[in-house]
Amino acid sequence: MEVLLSTTYFGPVQWYQKLHRAESVMIEQWESFQKQTYRNRCLIATTNGVQALTVPVERGTSPTIKDIRISDHGNWRHLHWNALQSAYGESPFFEYYQDDIRPFFEKRWTFLLDFNEEIRQKMCELIDIQPNVSHTEVYDPSPIMKDFRSAITPKHPAPDPDFMPRPYCQVYQQKHGFLSNLSILDLLFNMGPESIFYL
Repeated sequence: MEVLLSTTYFGPVQWYQKLHRAESVMIEQWESFQKQTYRNRCLIATTNGVQALTVPVERGTSPTIKDIRISDHGNWRHLHWNALQSAYGESPFFEYYQDDIRPFFEKRWTFLLDFNEEIRQKMCELIDIQPNVSHTEVYDPSPIMKDFRSAITPKHPAPDPDFMPRPYCQVYQQKHGFLSNLSILDLLFNMGPESIFYL
């Protein structure tokens, strides 16, 4: 199966499941940027429940996702890393993976798409999946492949019979119950090398 995905910032488990199971994946780079999506936000589990971490972006002359620049407004890198340390410092595998993840909050990237792509490559390496990935060359509103660009969203996800989230141990599970389809970081920090078996 060929699938079409939007770019994501430490995307949800569902996004990485598509990445792992598809025969080939196209990542969209010509769509218009959409606010309040996984393109520049991820969801993590904290002691207070689900928290969104959002990368601020500059709205320039081109709204195309490949041209969206990351903003240095606020101290977001420091805030995101502190939030991850606070949320997952007690998780079984945070200490093991933190040196792989920390550089994403120390180095500066200009473009959101480039930043997300380097995150994807690192996450695939850590989970040990080797997807066949390419990027779109034009915007196609009606692609022949399975289109998840608007289906995998934090606000109103489309039904997906192929994605049945299976519970795994989470740091705050006793307090909040199992929180499904969070950032791939939640799966990685809690399950480590077993993460691949949940995709």
